[in-house]
Amino acid sequence: MEINPEAHKNIIQTLSALRTDRLPFWRLWQELARFYLPKRYVALATDKERRLRDAKNPNIIDATGTTAARILAAGMMNGVTSPARPWFSLQVPGFMDDPQNEGKMWADEVTRRMQLVMSETNFYNALATLYLDLGVFGSAALLIYEDDNDVFRCFNPALGEYYFGQDDGLRVNQFAREFRYTVRQMVAKWGKENCSEAVQAAYTTGGARLQEEHTICHLIEPNDTDSTLPKVFKFRETYWEEKCTNGCVLAMNGFYSLPGVFPRWEVTANDSYGTSPGMDALGDVIQLQLETKRKAQGLDKMVRPPLVADVQLQHQPTALVPDGITYVAGINNVGVKPIYQVQIPIAELSADIQDVRSRIKEIFHNDLFNMISQLSTVRSATEIDARREEKLVLLGSVLERFENEALDPAVARIYQIMDRAGLIPEPPDSIQGMQLKIQYISILATAQQAVAAIPTERFVALIGQVAGAAPIALQIPNWDSLLRNYADAIGVKTRDLNTPQQVAELQQEQEKQIEAQQAQVTGKNLVDGARTLSETDVGGGSNALQQVLGATQ
Repeated sequence: MEINPEAHKNIIQTLSALRTDRLPFWRLWQELARFYLPKRYVALATDKERRLRDAKNPNIIDATGTTAARILAAGMMNGVTSPARPWFSLQVPGFMDDPQNEGKMWADEVTRRMQLVMSETNFYNALATLYLDLGVFGSAALLIYEDDNDVFRCFNPALGEYYFGQDDGLRVNQFAREFRYTVRQMVAKWGKENCSEAVQAAYTTGGARLQEEHTICHLIEPNDTDSTLPKVFKFRETYWEEKCTNGCVLAMNGFYSLPGVFPRWEVTANDSYGTSPGMDALGDVIQLQLETKRKAQGLDKMVRPPLVADVQLQHQPTALVPDGITYVAGINNVGVKPIYQVQIPIAELSADIQDVRSRIKEIFHNDLFNMISQLSTVRSATEIDARREEKLVLLGSVLERFENEALDPAVARIYQIMDRAGLIPEPPDSIQGMQLKIQYISILATAQQAVAAIPTERFVALIGQVAGAAPIALQIPNWDSLLRNYADAIGVKTRDLNTPQQVAELQQEQEKQIEAQQAQVTGKNLVDGARTLSETDVGGGSNALQQVLGATQ
């Protein structure tokens, strides 16, 4: 495929600039990969390291860091986007109080269809990898493409092969990567006619040449300048071979929205890449490996100490097993003895190693996701809730950023793909043109909202305490609004609550019942009074008048 050579030159320069911007993070990512996930991110290894492909992980002796990272990823997966329970719902503002409203029913049906399609693709598998990348490296990428068989398909580019670029709002709107494809893969994906002459020749030759690898460059960016694509596409992507710089590209595609999500754990200033718990715990992880190694070396020297032997024992049989005795004639000194005695402080060293492990787990928030199992004694539910709320405060900003940078664009992207595929039902006329709202109802999102409900609980408890002495306190809150907001904060579904209209109808019915009961009581009192009056011996004079008055009161 041919494009304007000048436009191709600008694309290549953009990739070069993104490569320069990423350079400060490269060495740090390499070290993170070596001490957490050395066999996974080969794109971070040097050419020599990739050629050697060691079968072991030479830098990991104690796997606490890797395990802690996986627990964080699993906890985030289960707590934020669990495939086993609903974690989001679409809402139309102003139409959610009535469960029978057509707008509410339409939004619920769309939510159900989206969750069903997500569960039938590789979406959740890709999210699991995304969380692991995010916890260790602070940056992650997930590409979402339309697919003829599965509606959409997700891909996790390997860290080290991709680059980020930001817009003026510090949101990632540029994504580039460099990866390697074989000749066979290139022809299968882009067609022989779009490949370079060298690739076409290799494909024609066949045989071993089909496995030759070529570096492919890939850039996704806003479709605003120097583009042959229509402006209706907000973003474009371009593939080209690294050696082709004269306007010959493999493909150029247009997208109505950014075809991927690129979350960061925590961002400093205008950095394009994030920081992570893995970076915070890196010093402890390295220390743990060193201490574990030294402890093992010390134990080895205690059990099998280096020895010094009399020269007369050279080439002579010896018995160095336990209780073995080697007899030496003609000398008075000990023939074999340790060069030095090794006495390492096992207890102190083990305690320090355990302390380092605890710090690593705490940095990765394992105490939040393993809270109940890690309690040393039986605790009350109230104390468990209080501890959970305390830990969730530390994850508050991270969850908000993840919702903004990953979940919001992912849900919107999947909705648009399903809509173009005809899988979204036609919205009713009453909500035409209205903006859908995404509400997150996952375990962690609900817990975060519950933390915000604590002031309401304290306020209601205070009213209950002072109402006996000052009954006017009961009239201060707007109870309907207060209770509805509290129910929303702790995750009670709208369909489980009566609407304000239903509440008013129930209140009117209750008032009618009270009035009927009061009328019944009044009628009974009148009947009883009349019966008493009829049975009264009025006699005469003032005494009779008093009895009559008493009976009618």
